[in-house]
Formats: sequence, C-alpha cells, structure tokens
Amino acid sequence: MAEKFDVIVVGAGPAGTACAYTLAKKGVNVLLMERGEYPGSKNVMGGVLYRKTMEDIIPGFYKEAPVERPIVEQRFMMLDKESAVNFSYKGMEWAQEPYNNFTVLRAKFDQWFADKAVQEGALLLNETVALECIIENGKVVGIRTDRPDGDVYADVVVLADGVNSLLAKSLGFHKEFRPDEVALAVMEVLKLDRKIIEDRFNLEGDHGCTIEIFGDSTKGILGTAWLYTNKDSLNIGVGTMLSGLIKNKIKPYELLDYVKNHPMIRPYIQGCEQQEYLAHLIPEGGYRSMPKVVGNGVIVVGDAAQLVNAIHREGSNMAMASGVMAAETIMQAREAGDFSERMLDSYRTNLLNSFVGQDLKKYKDATHHFEKFPQYFEQYIPMVNKAASQMFTVDGTSKWTKQKKIWSELGTAKEKWKMARDLMNAWRVMK
Repeated sequence: MAEKFDVIVVGAGPAGTACAYTLAKKGVNVLLMERGEYPGSKNVMGGVLYRKTMEDIIPGFYKEAPVERPIVEQRFMMLDKESAVNFSYKGMEWAQEPYNNFTVLRAKFDQWFADKAVQEGALLLNETVALECIIENGKVVGIRTDRPDGDVYADVVVLADGVNSLLAKSLGFHKEFRPDEVALAVMEVLKLDRKIIEDRFNLEGDHGCTIEIFGDSTKGILGTAWLYTNKDSLNIGVGTMLSGLIKNKIKPYELLDYVKNHPMIRPYIQGCEQQEYLAHLIPEGGYRSMPKVVGNGVIVVGDAAQLVNAIHREGSNMAMASGVMAAETIMQAREAGDFSERMLDSYRTNLLNSFVGQDLKKYKDATHHFEKFPQYFEQYIPMVNKAASQMFTVDGTSKWTKQKKIWSELGTAKEKWKMARDLMNAWRVMK
C-alpha cells in the first residue's frame, strides 16, 4: 500500500513551508517535499524579508530566526555611466521592535522555517523530485516521485514548486511562460568584515541598509540591481527581464560584473571575498500572467502562481500569505469532506481579495509598460543625472542660464510633449 497523507506540499520555500506549518499546527498530517539537499539550498531571492506576514504565522519569529539585520534605511540610486542621483529614507522607528523588514540568507532562513514546521508535526522529505501528479477520475490524488516505490497520496496536493512549475504546467494550468513574463536574477554573497560594513553604510550595531539601483545597472533593460547588508556579508545582484537579455544578447553574469565594477558601486564592495553565486528565475508577469490556481484536489501557491510584486520587490511575503490562505481553505474543505475545485475555489477568491491580489491588480500593466517603452531607463535617468551635474557644478554660470540650458537640452517642443505623455502614462500604470 502506498503511503497516504492528508496533504502533500511540493516545495519547501516560503509558500510551501507556510502552508505546511499552518496545517501541521492544526494537527493535519502533512508531507513537505523538497528537491534540494535541504530547504533553501536551491532557493534564491534578493534577501529582504518583510516582518508582517511572517509574524502572523509565528509571532516574534525574529527573536529566534536567523535573520541578518533589521533594515533602517532604504536607498534608491538612479545610475548613469559615471554618476548617480540618490534618494533614501532612514527611520529609527524601523530600528525598534517589531521592525519593518530584515535581510536574510535563504539557505539559513528556509531551513529554520522548515524545522519549525517539522516541530509542529510535518514530515520533511529532502532530495525528492516530484515527477508528476497522480490523477484519478479527474482529481489530483497524489505525487509520483523519483524515489523507489515513490508514489504518495493525499486528499489535497499543494504546488509550491517555483516559477517554472512543471506540475502545474502538466495539469494544463499554464502554458510555457513567455520571456517577457519572467526575469532572470543573478546574485553573489560577498564576505566582508562586520565593522567595515557598518562604517561604509553608516550603520550602528545590527542595523541594516538596502540599495535599489536603477538605470545603467541593467544597461537600459527593464530591471534593477541591488546591494543589501547582512551581518558579515553583502548581497549584490541584478535582475532583468529574460526578454531583454535575449533581445540585447547580454549574459546575466556580464551584467553583474558590470555592476560590481561600476565606479558608483565598486567602493562599497572593495575588499570583499565571494562566498556564493546564485541564479534564479523570478515571475514578473503579474496579475495578467497568473495561472489557474485551483483544481480538483490541488492548489497552486507562491512563485508557481506568479505572486510577485516587482515594483515593490515583494515576493516572499506574498508567497507566505498564499500558503496560509491555502492551508485555511484546506481546513474548511476537510470539515466539509469535499476537496473538489468548487470547494477549494475559495482560496482563489480570498487570494484575489487580499493585499496579494489587490497589489498585483494595481500594477497589472506596469512591467509590460516599462519594457515596451525603454526610454524611461535609457534616456530619462541619464537626463536626470546630467541635469543634476549641471545645476550643482559651480562654474560662474548663473542658475537661470543653467536652467534654460537644461530645458533646451530636453529637446524640441514635440519631444517635450512626448516626455510629458510618458510621465503621465507612467503615473497611470502606477497609480
């Protein structure tokens, strides 16, 4: 007889573990499957974890979890080839409990989170590949794995197997995602002495800083670079739309090397030693690319459901929220003894009505708009840098004369109107 569980969760990332933890805490018999050597071994994100959703799952988690630094400052850098216009927010309210967000290293955090699920009663099975869903009478009833006698069964299967969810695809929930629906991110973890980090980033104690970098960091391709502070290391990375990399014939590691050697970035990482190199696909199609998320006996969560808000770098919090909502739906289905698509569809409704669905809907056209009109990155950011240079350079020219020169360099009246329309259109897709 093949083993039977109440629920099988495929993937021990934030979404899958949040689901498994919530169910196990309610006494549900849960199998949490992970293809990596351990949870987090194959998981990648820039490195920022927002507190609110995680604390809803485990109150006060940050007192014991392996978080790196609470973020007290968020900087934004509009980068040109040899200059940058910066703005930031630094708030001491973020330096106090319960904090706002933290930097984390997924290899550490995901293991800790999965262990918490195990402590509540979930069974964690590492180094196990889910080959396909087992379907009987039109209902998903289990998972076929790569282990000997590896068929396992359950009332419900939760697919948390990442952006390239082959299981969801095999069920017909989505087609192959287009290159303009996913981004490719590459990142390095760079070892650096704790005291040097605090001096370079103007930090006190355990406080942390994040820098989001736009413009020349991606050579005009839609995307961003980032630089985050950990306790004794830095996360530096760059992510761009896969379609942009293909169109411009640029390799992602070439972009990362370019960022690391940029004169505005290089001083931050001087003297660092590379610890890890990571690469990962990120779902950025947003609201319009969401696949079917519910079927008979199956629910899709996290990256597998395209739940990433690229505009606000939010992904792990959305993933965990979806995992909790999936668990709550499953509990209701268990009470009713009904695991049909009709019964499980309340997950989809709750997801779309939550901050996850509402934020995705708010920015549903943003990614495609900025990719379709690359002038925001290719032209307007350099314009801002040039204007700042001219205004702040003291050379005996009056500021009135400088302003007129900057205005004239914006182009003809027609070009100025085009720029105004672009700014208005940007506001429309972001409002």
